[in-house]
This record gives sequence, C-alpha cells and structure tokens, in this order.
Amino acid sequence: MTASGSRRLDPAPAVPSIEFEAVSFAYPDGTVALDGVSLRVEPGELVAIVGQNGSGKSTLVRHLDGLLRPTSGRVLLGDRDIRRAHVAELAGRVGLAFQNPDRQLFAGRASTEVGFGPRNLGLRGAPLEDRVAAALEAVGLSADVASNPYDLGYSRRKLLALASVLAMRTPILVLDEPTTGQDARGVARVRAVVAAAAGEGRTVVAISHDMRFVAECFRRVIVMRAGRVVLDGAPESVFGEAAWPELRATYLEPPLPAVAGARLGLGATPTVSALVAALAAAAGGGR
Repeated sequence: MTASGSRRLDPAPAVPSIEFEAVSFAYPDGTVALDGVSLRVEPGELVAIVGQNGSGKSTLVRHLDGLLRPTSGRVLLGDRDIRRAHVAELAGRVGLAFQNPDRQLFAGRASTEVGFGPRNLGLRGAPLEDRVAAALEAVGLSADVASNPYDLGYSRRKLLALASVLAMRTPILVLDEPTTGQDARGVARVRAVVAAAAGEGRTVVAISHDMRFVAECFRRVIVMRAGRVVLDGAPESVFGEAAWPELRATYLEPPLPAVAGARLGLGATPTVSALVAALAAAAGGGR
C-alpha cells in the first residue's frame, strides 16, 4: 500500500509502438471494414478513435490483440508482426475492454473474473491477490469482490470488465466505448484509469462517441469514415472550426466547449475557467 492508502502495482512491461501498414480487412460476407489504413502510435500515446458506427473503429483495434488478422498489409507491435504472434502472446501486451461487457464476462465471482487474465499469465498467491484488489479499487468495485458479475447493473459490469483488463497490466490498453452507460461517477473512474495509465507511460487507445471525454482526456484524435482515416491530429486541430465540415461528414459534432471556444475566440479546447471568464466578460459588456 502507498502512504495514501491506494495499492501500488508492479510496473507495466516495456511499451511497444503500434504500426498499421496499408491494412485492409474484409469480413467473410465481403464487407470491407478497413481500406488501406496506415498509421503509427508511439509508446505512451493517448489516442482516441472516433467515427460513425460502421466506420471501422472496432475492426481496427481488434487487430491489436489478434482477434482479427489483416486481409492485406500488416500490423506491428514494436518489430513483431501480429500475424506471427499467438493470441496468448498478444494478451500479455494488449488489454482490450469490449464495448459490451457481456461478451467478456463469464465467471461467477468478480474476483475470479478479474484474476483470470493475470492467472493465465502465471501470477499466483499474494501478487495475484494484489493485482485483483488494485484493479477493483481502480474502478470503484472493491465492495463487490464476492459478487456474481450478473448481479451487477450494466454500468458496473462494464467497470468490472475494465478491471479484468487492468489486472493484466498490459503495456497497451484498448477501451471500446468505455463511458457508455456510465453516470458522472463512472465517467470519473474511467478518466482516472486513463490518467493513471498515462502517468505510467502506457499507451491508451480508446474508441468513443463521447466527444467531451475525447477532447479532455486524449492528446491525439483519429477520425474514421468508411474504413479510412480522414483526420488525425491533436484535439485542438481535429475539433477546430476548420475541421467541422469533415467531422459533420462523418456524422459527428464537435464537443460543446469547442463550439463555445470558437465563438469566444478561445480555440477548440478552452479551459473551464477561460470559458467562465469569457462568458462573464461578454455578459458584463452587454449591460
């Protein structure tokens, strides 16, 4: 335990880069989900992927843990081509929390669920118990250690699925719609998880429709449409007024602070204090 009472976890393994080289993927029915995607994610980057349903976001990230393999092109973790890597090997490097937790949960007890991954990686005894306890604490589910996952509501099942990924301490963390179904407290938990991973130098890749979460928690935003990358840059650029037509072509709206910031001359990612000051000044000028 640390002086503050929170648990200190062992360091994450070395963080590899991620590289997609002209990756295309077609499902068996012929649907082309990725069309020549090339991008690189450096170790420790915080990357959000956004786009309408069917744009290829989930297909893209499922290549990282070997659930899918490219139809053409290649995906590299460091210098390792995932086509030559077994799923078990990739599981120790990439932790993926699914959008739907019910596709991920299977155990009859929360602690067993969270401990499954690290146990398969060889952890036993006190180190395993510490991993489980720390992961449950991180998502606010310490009191549910003995609960059956399906006695929990949807939002808490989603947090439990996140805890099961956190317990594996993978250098790359992939979150598919992590804030869906969460109240303000749950969103705060997810934000804290992202911040903690960033503080440890781990890579976080998140798919999200929550533009405010994306703008405030991530340093790079990738916009996808029809299996291709159409925008890629810092939130200030992707949510800036010049990019709004491209965003709307993907059926996305910039976050409200970006719209307010543009109208008030504060840029696409204004701080709350800057917005309050500008609104107060505008109100004062109108009297």
